[in-house]
Amino acid sequence: MSRIAVGINCTADDKKELERLSKSRTDESRMVERAKIVLGCLAGRRNDEIASELGIQAATAGVWRKRFAAEGLAGLRDRSRPGKPPVYPAQELRQRILKQLEAPPPAGLASWDGGTLAKALEVSDDAVWRILRKEGIQLRRLRSWCVSTDPEFAAKAADVIGLYLSRPQNALVLSVDEKPSIQALERKTGHVCTSSGKIVRGMKSTYRRHGTINLFAALNVATGTIRTKTTETKKRPDFQAFMDDVIKDVPADQEIHVILDNYCTHKKNHDWLAKHPNVHFHFTPTSASWLNQVEIWFGIFSRKTLSGASFVSIEQLVQAIEAFIAAYNQSASPFVWRKREVKGAQLRNTIANLCN
Repeated sequence: MSRIAVGINCTADDKKELERLSKSRTDESRMVERAKIVLGCLAGRRNDEIASELGIQAATAGVWRKRFAAEGLAGLRDRSRPGKPPVYPAQELRQRILKQLEAPPPAGLASWDGGTLAKALEVSDDAVWRILRKEGIQLRRLRSWCVSTDPEFAAKAADVIGLYLSRPQNALVLSVDEKPSIQALERKTGHVCTSSGKIVRGMKSTYRRHGTINLFAALNVATGTIRTKTTETKKRPDFQAFMDDVIKDVPADQEIHVILDNYCTHKKNHDWLAKHPNVHFHFTPTSASWLNQVEIWFGIFSRKTLSGASFVSIEQLVQAIEAFIAAYNQSASPFVWRKREVKGAQLRNTIANLCN
C-alpha cells in the first residue's frame, strides 16, 4: 500500500515569503532549497517528483513537508544541536587566562602573547584566542596618556575648557604652541608590489638630513584657522616675535586670550605682557598639554605633510608647510571639544576587574 503524504497549507503571507526565499541569491542555499520543496508540496506534487526535480532524496522532501506542516516557516530553520562537548569549560578557562595575565610573563618577554599563554595553561592557542577576542583583550595594542598631578588641575582645566566652550564676548581665543626640530629628511619614496600582490607605499631605509626648523602655530579657536611662523631657534625672543605677528592686526581694545602649555619660553614674559595689556595668558595644568587644541592640529599636520615625505632642503620643507596651511585654512572649521575622561587609576586595575 502506498503511503499518503501529509497535507499542508499556509497563509498568503507565508506563501509570499516562501516565493521570496525560493528566488533569493543572498539567503542560505539550504533555505532556498527547502522553500522550493514546500512550494512544490503546496502545488500538490508528490515527494518523489519534487526530489527528482531538485536532485535530492524523496525522504528529504518528506522531512521538510512534515516540518512545515507541524511548525510553519519556523520549521524550515535548523534546530539547535548540542555539538561536541567543550574540551575546556569556558568560564573556568576565562578565569585562568585572566589570572595568568596578571602574573609576570616568562623570562625574557616583556608581555604575554597567545602562544605563551596557551603553553603556560596547557591549552590550545585557539581556545586562548577565543576567550581573548570575547573579552576584548588585545595583548599587543598599547595606549598611553599623561596623568596630571598638578594640585590646581581642576581650576586650570576649567579655565581652559571654559574658553573653548564659551569664550568671552568679542574676545579672540588662540591656542598656541610650537613644534620643535622638524627635520628635512631626504629619502627615496614610491610604491612597491609586495609578495601578496598588494601595492603599498615604499620608503628607503636610509636618508639624508638637511637640517631642522621650528614651527610656531596659533589656532583661532572660533574659526579653526591657523597662523604659523618657522624659525631656526625656539627661544623666548622667537616666541615673542611670533606673538607680535599674530596680534598685530587685532585692535588694541580687543581682548586676546592665549592658551599655552608650561614650556619655559611661554613663562617669564611679564615685560611683553605689560606692553600688551589686552593679552591674557592661560596655562594648561602640568603634564596636560593635551588640553591645548593646537596639539590636535599638529597631529593633522604631521600625518598629512611630514609622514613619509622627502625634502631636499629646509626651503622645500618650509614651502610644503606653507602650502599645507594655505590649503587647510580654506576649509578650516573649529574643533569640537569632547575629550573623554581619563582615569590614571586604570593603570592599577587588574584585567579581571576591567572585564567584569
